[in-house]
Amino acid sequence: MEEENQTGGVHFHFHPFLTDPRVAPLIFVALLLLYLGSLVGNITVGLTVWRDCSLHTPMYFFLFVLAMLEIGYSTNIAPLTLASILSMGQMLISLPACGAHMFFFILLGGSDCVLLAVMAYDRYVAICHPLHYNLIMSWQLCGQMTLGSLGLGFLLLLPLTILVCHRPFCGHSEIYHFFCDVPAVTRLACADTHVHEAVPYVLGVAAVVIPFLLTCLCYGCIVATILRMDSAEGKRRAFSTCSSHLIVVLLQHGSCTLIYLRPSSSYSPEEGWAVSLVYTFFFTSAKPLDL
Repeated sequence: MEEENQTGGVHFHFHPFLTDPRVAPLIFVALLLLYLGSLVGNITVGLTVWRDCSLHTPMYFFLFVLAMLEIGYSTNIAPLTLASILSMGQMLISLPACGAHMFFFILLGGSDCVLLAVMAYDRYVAICHPLHYNLIMSWQLCGQMTLGSLGLGFLLLLPLTILVCHRPFCGHSEIYHFFCDVPAVTRLACADTHVHEAVPYVLGVAAVVIPFLLTCLCYGCIVATILRMDSAEGKRRAFSTCSSHLIVVLLQHGSCTLIYLRPSSSYSPEEGWAVSLVYTFFFTSAKPLDL
């Protein structure tokens, strides 16, 4: 079995959530249009920030990076999902290909969570220390925090991807999902997975909970500063600046918590499938536009 894993002999296929071949083309077209809409929206955001010199500020720089991450995230998942729909669950994917897919999925998703915390810090500096904003949020610091987000995502994904790909799998197995998600693939391992399930949980805490707590800390300071403002107009502008970002943070971390930070005994494949579908094809297209 170990030899089979190493030679790439293990293949998976995705669970066919559509059993009626007449409905599959309609769902394919609908999801394709959502994916293309996501691409167009994020590319538009990126090009707008890139070409408009007045938007060359740290806040819009992070928005540009977020849009690029969303393009990579949706492009990593959507084509595989669309191909699976057309094949009615008959398409096979090898273990190395599934591992590569998982690699980029975790890299982009983990970096996304950390970047949202970085954006919260940017808003904290802008509202709580406006006179020192340009001094603190230098382009050097912005670049370092962006690379740090990607680096942290890489550090989180490397041990997890290696761990999942080196588990023993039993020949052809059905992934109860529309892409190679960690919980869905982990459940297919032949060996006892209780010890291994703790690793994704710990890494999930590092990628989701810690950035969320840092975001909450930034917003706690922001709210305290806003409440001390005398100007009603200043309060309104400050709240409007932060409200959209806070909504995105809650949706992002809420989705990740429902899928990755629940005990394995309460994990629902159907619920994980539904949350991932909404996030991939709806939320990724609206996220940069909301911000």
